[in-house]
Formats: sequence, C-alpha cells, structure tokens
Amino acid sequence: MRIVVIGGSGHIGTFLVPRLVRAGHEVVSISRGNRAAYVESPEWEEVRRVVADRESEDREGVFGDTVAGLDPEVVVDLVCFTLDSATALVERLRGRAGHLLHCGSVWRCGPSHRLPITEENGTEPFGEYGVQKDRIARMLKRETASGGLPTTSLHPGHIVGPGWHPIGPLGNLDPDVWYTLSAGEPLRIPGLGVELMHHVHADDVAQAFELAIERREAAAGEDFHIVAPSALNVRGYAVAAAGWFGQSAELESVTWEEFRRSTTPEHAEVSWEHLYRSQYFSIEKARTRLGYAPRYEPDAAVLESVRRLIAREELKVARPLCV
Repeated sequence: MRIVVIGGSGHIGTFLVPRLVRAGHEVVSISRGNRAAYVESPEWEEVRRVVADRESEDREGVFGDTVAGLDPEVVVDLVCFTLDSATALVERLRGRAGHLLHCGSVWRCGPSHRLPITEENGTEPFGEYGVQKDRIARMLKRETASGGLPTTSLHPGHIVGPGWHPIGPLGNLDPDVWYTLSAGEPLRIPGLGVELMHHVHADDVAQAFELAIERREAAAGEDFHIVAPSALNVRGYAVAAAGWFGQSAELESVTWEEFRRSTTPEHAEVSWEHLYRSQYFSIEKARTRLGYAPRYEPDAAVLESVRRLIAREELKVARPLCV
C-alpha cells in the first residue's frame, strides 16, 4: 500500500517509517523540514520525502490538497493538534483514502478517578492541548460511525526514545534532576511522590500504528491507549533512576508551594501538569483488538534515552551509568 506519514521524521515516525518499509509498503514522509530521523535506518533510502509546512498550508486551506495529491491508500497523521486542521484533512480525504490514523494523546483524559483508565472511563480533559485532542478523537469516531472515512485514533503516553529528553522523575524536563540523582544528593519532590506517569517507547507506539494499519477492520472507528505495560510513580521512578548510577535516592517531600520556589516557573508548571493528572492506562483493548505487545517497560525505555543523551554529552551527570 502507499502510506503517507505526516510528521514522518519525528519521534514516532523515526520508528514507524522503517517498519512500514520493511513490511513492503510504499512510504511517503511529509515533514516541515529536512531534519533527519532520530535514529538512522537504511530503510529511509526507499522513502519519498515531501517538505510541507502544515501550519502555513492549513492557513491557506491547501494542506489537504498536498496530502490527497500523493494518492495515499492510508494516511498516518502524527502532528495534528487542532480540530479545524483534523476536520479539513478528513473532508479532503473522504472517498479518496481507505484509512486515516490519528496520533492523539492520553491527555485527552483529565485527572484519574479510577485506575486503570480505559477508553471508556476517562475524565474530562483540561488545557488546550488535551481538549483539542479529545475533540479530534470524537470527531473521527463520528466520521467513521456515520459511514464516512475509516479512521482510528491511537493515544500514546509520554513518548520516550533515543535522541530526546524524557519526561523525568519529577514530571518535567529539568536536566538538573538527573544530576541530583546521579550524585546521590537530596531531591525535593512535590506532594507524596505517589503520582503516576505512564511512559511508552516510541517504537512501541510505531508497533501499534503498524498493527492498526494491518488490522483495519478491527481498528476502524476505534480509540486505543498505547502505553507501556506498567506506569511509574515519582518515588519509584526516582529510586530506579538513582540506581542506574549506583546511588540510593534521597527524596524529600515538600509542598507544591515550596517546590515552585525551588525551581523555575516553567519546570514547576510542567511537573504540575503531569503529576496532577496521575494517570495509569489500560492497554487491554489494544492487546485484544490489535495484538499490541509492547517490548519496553517504562524504566527500560527511559534508560535507553538517558544512555544516549549521556553518550552524546547532552546530559550532565555526576557519575557514569553502572547498568
């Protein structure tokens, strides 16, 4: 099949595009620029690359024409963030493509009330990003239910992989957290440290997209949570991370007010957004409908990312990894 991947050189596309090539598909990757994928792979030599600025083309009302003009049988949309953009693409592809797969987010759900969170029992989202992702997923479900374009929404957790910084033990991207843990120094954690984060390796997300393409009848009109088999809470994550450096985590619980005074407003806000949700998702639907079988537990996925960052001197730590 001819498969167009929008955002093909990003986190998920880095792993998905080579998977699709290996499966025998003709792949076209649309990206905003000519940046290379995060991980080199010989399969990229067989991929047609198209440069298109989606934001600009959406304003002009022509992005759907760009995608449709590639005559795709399947479209994988990894970089859609607004209902208007998603709707315009659906309207242009209706009757022209056989399947549209959308990359949503677990943040279409709000703070957890019941765990694990299934595709049916999530709470209302908050924040523009989560609200838009929820609206897109609902629109796509209605589109397919009404007999229109076959669509599938896959909702990854906190995507991690080699080449970029993972959401860390405090639910943010503060590199100092890793130095503190590697040095065995006290780490201030907001609240009790039992708040949950649900990571997923980018290749496991790519696996789910490939399965949904192969099993369109099972995937059409459906939503799926795509996460690791387990989730980490703040304390467990910090203990595991310190252990990678041969250290014991020395954790000090503080109030959110104290935590905000000890870090930057940006880091504090990102921590709050992740930890306030405290999410743990079920993957049973993806397992049974698609055959989803994630290879990575969350700590193994994060370790792979941290190892690459240290090797490239993109993350400062006090002592080397011992795992």
